[in-house]
Amino acid sequence: MTVDLSQIDFAKGNGLIPAVVQDADTLQVLTLAYMDKAALRETLDSGQATFFSRSRGGRWRKGETSGDFLNVVSVTPDCDGDAVVVKVRPVGNACHLNRISCFGEEDAPGLGRIGRLERTIHVRAKADPNDSWTARLIAQGPKRAAQKVGEEGVETALAGAAGDNAELASEAADLIYHLLVLLHARDMVFQDVLDVLTRRAEPAEDQG
Repeated sequence: MTVDLSQIDFAKGNGLIPAVVQDADTLQVLTLAYMDKAALRETLDSGQATFFSRSRGGRWRKGETSGDFLNVVSVTPDCDGDAVVVKVRPVGNACHLNRISCFGEEDAPGLGRIGRLERTIHVRAKADPNDSWTARLIAQGPKRAAQKVGEEGVETALAGAAGDNAELASEAADLIYHLLVLLHARDMVFQDVLDVLTRRAEPAEDQG
């Protein structure tokens, strides 16, 4: 990770900048903290989120006492260079109240559930296949996962044609879960699908 510290305006906030901490997979906002130049430099060098505690009056690496570290994926300054977004993959909870987020108790709202489900599949893939359907399905290989996607796709289509809304939502949930398992079995993530959708949404080059 590289951030040009000379382009960050620490003076505007009397030596501190706000750091919005966001889950890299679910995009859920986890906490708001502050960094001075030393804390930002340590974050970039160590790969673990480090802040300046206004109450303690000094540097503070998240997880030093709790073990709930924030492993940094990226640090992005805003357009004015006086704040940053820190995307992380958390180990444990971000909030000192043992919540995932400091902003309420809700877990990964909206489309963030896709990222949370991917993380769960990644963990369960390592479990005993006798104890986990996810592990068992992945152990059987991509062809079996693909077969399940086909089966669930048919059931979703049938529910869409003749079922009620609750049935359609349930079958669609099964389809999405098995699709994510298939992607995992192929060493892919849902972001690979989103990248394709992003490219398709881009305006076509002028052919005339």
